[in-house]
Amino acid sequence: MSKVLVIPDIHLKPWIFDQAEEVLINTDCEFAVFIGDLVDDWNCEKNVELYEETLQRAIDFVRKFSETVWCWGNHDLSYLWDQYDHPGYSIFAADMVVDMFEELSDSLGSPEQAGIIHRIDNVLFSHAGLSNEFVESNLSDMMDDIDCMIDIINGYGVEELWENNSPIWVRPQYGTLAEGMYDHGLFQVVGHTPVSKVFMMEKVLTVDVFSTSSTGRKIGNEELAWVDTLTGDWGYIE
Repeated sequence: MSKVLVIPDIHLKPWIFDQAEEVLINTDCEFAVFIGDLVDDWNCEKNVELYEETLQRAIDFVRKFSETVWCWGNHDLSYLWDQYDHPGYSIFAADMVVDMFEELSDSLGSPEQAGIIHRIDNVLFSHAGLSNEFVESNLSDMMDDIDCMIDIINGYGVEELWENNSPIWVRPQYGTLAEGMYDHGLFQVVGHTPVSKVFMMEKVLTVDVFSTSSTGRKIGNEELAWVDTLTGDWGYIE
């Protein structure tokens, strides 16, 4: 059994890492998987101090827990890929974000721990999820070889991934995917789409419960969850 803590979308809430650290110290979770979108939040573009505080807290966390697995989200990648028109993008913090993301990556145990998508045992972790539409459009020749597909996806850039059905953008929660999500006996864990509570739908667990509306209203219940990567079982941290 490999029980892991899932850290959902942060969006400039560094205190979530304080909770995550307590979980890793006081429970049987073996390590953490961050699901993406560390930066950006409503009307925070000029709050450079909050960007720096959040990025430094993330760096401190992965230095202490260097086995952390890191998924990049669309907001994170907008800085790494110079997508200046992305909603929430801070031109004021941009250079610092890129530099500190590099420091964060270097602080992980190995370069392979940061990427778009990861498989741990029987679970796929990514920011938004791996859809059949994306696989069939881009990886049809190897759709039965998930590890090969993961290697290729983690080497993709903005041209391949800046589209609605990609692992950083797709929203299966909206029920608009004709072909559904990639299965092949695997279970997926995603963030990206704010929800009121962690929930399972067709072998996809959605965990973005810390995001807020544009008025600052809490959307989710702000509870962290764990996942067993062998069985696919999951639950809230007690």
